Amino acid sequence: MKFSANLGFLWTDRPLPDAIRAAKAAGFDAVECHWPYDTPVAAVNDALRETGLTMLGLNTVRGNPGENGLLALPGRETDARAAIDQAIAYAVAARTGAIHAMAGNASGPEARETFLDNLRYARAACPDDILLLIEPLNRHDAPQYFLRTTDQAAELLADLADPGIKMMFDCYHVARTEGDVVTRLEALLPLIGHIQFAAVPDRGIPDQGELNYRFVFNRIAALGWTRPLGAEYRPGADTDQSLGWLRAARA
Repeated sequence: MKFSANLGFLWTDRPLPDAIRAAKAAGFDAVECHWPYDTPVAAVNDALRETGLTMLGLNTVRGNPGENGLLALPGRETDARAAIDQAIAYAVAARTGAIHAMAGNASGPEARETFLDNLRYARAACPDDILLLIEPLNRHDAPQYFLRTTDQAAELLADLADPGIKMMFDCYHVARTEGDVVTRLEALLPLIGHIQFAAVPDRGIPDQGELNYRFVFNRIAALGWTRPLGAEYRPGADTDQSLGWLRAARA
């Protein structure tokens, strides 16, 4: 089993290039991030070359306070497409494999059509070797977010009918909203482009909480998944002190 360190949550006490180096030292196989745009891409690339790690993914920007993304917001198409272009440019420069296209806080049929139109724009603008991801967020943490369930994501993907757009399946979000994480994974596997995880219900260290990740990881491996799983959890004060789960998984 391979693991990717999500540097939006892990080693946030240091600059992104140094966080990449810390992930390598800790034994991760890849890294991913949220919003790297304030870090010069040359510095990120230097760290990636030095460590031999790959940047798996990054997010489009969240927009103004309270928006949590732009792609499903009617009337914000110009800003949404600027955010898409920004993400593509950084992803190309950093050889990043995927872009999480953040929908934002919105609802209703107009928001749905706006999201689909912006995703079509993104796919047309995006190189074929960069995957676009859409991610359902749970109703407890993001009650106004447009994309809330895996069923809703699957319906959108069916409308788009584009193999270059897939679902980001975050075990934490799915567990909090839908439960039955392994069954959902098995059913949705052909639609999934990336898998993330964290403890339930507090998004903490994954060897705690309600969800038995030893079982979940074994099932994911049995399904034939070989790409790194994204560790997107809140580690507490010291990321290095939170990595007992990783050592156990390696054992």
